[in-house]
Amino acid sequence: MKRNGRTLSIQESEDFLGSHHTPYPETLTNISAQDIPTMWKEVRVEYWITSRRSSLEGVREQVTEIIGRVRKDGDEALKAMSRHVVLEEVAVSEKEINAAYDAVDANVVDCLIKAEARIRRFHELQRPRHLWLDTVEPGIVLGVKTTPLRRVGIYVPGGRAAYPSTALMCAVPARVAGVREICACSPPPIKPLTLVALDIAGVDEIYNAGGAQAIAAMAIGTKTVRPVQKIVGPGNVYVTMAKMMMRDHVEIDFPAGPSEIAIIADHTADPDFIAADILAQAEHDPDAACLLITTDRALAGKVGNSVARMTEKAPRKEIIEKSLLNSGYVVVRDIDEAVTVSDRVAPEHLSIQTADSLSLVTRVENAGAIFVGKYSSVASGDYAIGTNHVLPTAGYAKLYSGLDVNHFCKTTSVEMVSPEGLEAIGDIVETIAEAEGLFAHAESVRVRRRKH
Repeated sequence: MKRNGRTLSIQESEDFLGSHHTPYPETLTNISAQDIPTMWKEVRVEYWITSRRSSLEGVREQVTEIIGRVRKDGDEALKAMSRHVVLEEVAVSEKEINAAYDAVDANVVDCLIKAEARIRRFHELQRPRHLWLDTVEPGIVLGVKTTPLRRVGIYVPGGRAAYPSTALMCAVPARVAGVREICACSPPPIKPLTLVALDIAGVDEIYNAGGAQAIAAMAIGTKTVRPVQKIVGPGNVYVTMAKMMMRDHVEIDFPAGPSEIAIIADHTADPDFIAADILAQAEHDPDAACLLITTDRALAGKVGNSVARMTEKAPRKEIIEKSLLNSGYVVVRDIDEAVTVSDRVAPEHLSIQTADSLSLVTRVENAGAIFVGKYSSVASGDYAIGTNHVLPTAGYAKLYSGLDVNHFCKTTSVEMVSPEGLEAIGDIVETIAEAEGLFAHAESVRVRRRKH
C-alpha cells in the first residue's frame, strides 16, 4: 500500500586579488590535471570562476538532436534512448512503487518521512496569501492574487547515485504551493530510494526518462507524458542545456549544475570541519568544486593536510580526487575582502566559519544558501534542516534565488476603483493617455466620470 505522506554567461573579469598578494603561477589560468603538483592548491579567483563556467554550448548540437527525436517519436524515442535498461513502459506503475518500499530499509523510509516533514514545515512558512487587498487611498483598493501552477515537472538525477533528497526538495514546495499535478522523470532504472521519496513527497506521476530527452518530454509532451508548465531540478550539462532550449515551451527554475561550496574562514576555524565540508561536496561529482577563502594562510595548509588524510579513507575517493582538481584556496587580507571575493564567486553553498559568523550574513549579496557557524554543515541542509538544496550554481546566484514555494506560483494584480477613486486619478490618466496619443484610453475614464 502506498505511503503517501548555465545560457546566461558570467561576465569575464580581471583577477581581483591584485599584486599585493603572493603571486601565483600563470599556468593556473589554463591548468590541466597533469599540471597540478598537489590536489590542494592556492588558486586565482579568476581561475576558479572560469572553471565553473558551463560548457553548455558544447552540447547544443546533441541536445537539439535529442529534442528532435522526442518531438518526432515521443514515447518510442524515450524507450530507444534508455541506456541501462530495456523499457517496456515509460510510466512507473503503482506496483513498482510498492515494490520499492519492500526494497528499501524501513529505517531509511522512516528517515525520509521525517526529512519530508521538516522540508514541508520550512516551506509552509513561505506560502503566500491566496489574496490580499489594501485600501491605498479613498476609493482605490489594490492587491495581489496568488495562484499555484496547475501542472509541473521535476527532474531527479540518477546517474552515479540515488538522490531521494532531491526528489523531496523539488516536490515538497510544489505540493505546499498547491500545485495540482506533479510529474517526475528520472533515468531508468529508477532506484527504489528515489521512487519511495517521490511517493512520500506526493508526486502523482513518475516516468522512466533521463537526460535531455526527459526535459523534452515534459516540455512538449508525448503520448504518455503530458506537458507541464514548469520544470525544476538539477542535472548534468545535457539536462541544463535542454531546460534552457525548451523555454519557448515551458518555464524553468534556473541553471543548476555540478555542486560547489565556498567557505569563508579565519584563524578560529577547525580545519577538520572545513575539510569534511569540502569532501562532502567533492564526492558528488568529478565536476564539483570547492573554494576556501581565508585570512589565515596557516589554516589553508592545515585544511590541505586534513583533506589529504580524509580522502585516503573516503569510499568515493576517485570522484573526490577528480573534483579536487577544480578546487583550492585563496588567502585574503581581511574579512571584508573575503566577503567581496565570495560575492564575486557567487557560490551555490556558502559556509561562514569565523569568530563572528552571523555578522557576515547581512553583508553577503550572492549565494545560493548560507550556512552560519562551524556546526552548520552543508550536508544538514541537504537532507534534514528543511531548507531547499536545489540552488543556482556556476555564479548564477548573482541572478537567481534557490528553489522555494514561489517558484510554483504566479501572481495577478487586483484593482478596485470607486467613483471617488476614479475622480482622484482621472486627470492624471487622461493627461498621460492623451500625451501618448491614446485618446480612447482617456475617453474610457472620461465617460465614467461624466456619468457619475
